Amino acid sequence: MKQQAMALELYETRRDMLVDYATRLLGDAAQAEDVVQDAWIQFAAQADHERIRDPAGYLHRMVRNLALDLLRRAKRYRRFAGEDMERAVRTVEDSAASAEHTLIVRQEYDRILECLAGLPERQRLAIEMHRIGGYKMREIADRLGVSIPYVHSLIARGLAACDARRDKELQDDRPPPVG
Repeated sequence: MKQQAMALELYETRRDMLVDYATRLLGDAAQAEDVVQDAWIQFAAQADHERIRDPAGYLHRMVRNLALDLLRRAKRYRRFAGEDMERAVRTVEDSAASAEHTLIVRQEYDRILECLAGLPERQRLAIEMHRIGGYKMREIADRLGVSIPYVHSLIARGLAACDARRDKELQDDRPPPVG
């Protein structure tokens, strides 16, 4: 009980400073809040705080490591995700688009939905919830009953499969080489 009280006191006294630090690293205050909360939960769950020489420094490093992990995952996610779905959604929402442009975007959107339909259900749900529904990774993990890293993996692998399918369709649509 004493250790939990010490952990809570440390969190309460350092929280604002840690959120500011994580915000500088991530460039997003909401993500920084999540990272600090995750760090504190992990810190509080540890069995023996008395063995940690500098608990404040340890918590600070935990925030740093979690923020850097989040940045790495986001970079990896953007590399796999591409912008096809975002472009399609933005364009469908644009009510001033020409009829031809709307048709092209709807066809592209239909291809995306068709690709998603071919994915395993949990993977499809994770992508739809995140990219279309705007859910956060934590919300998706809770809804699907899996870990946040697994949600990242589901989405990245699903989007990579959609990209591979799109690339194959583009190659199939090209005229054969002359020669």
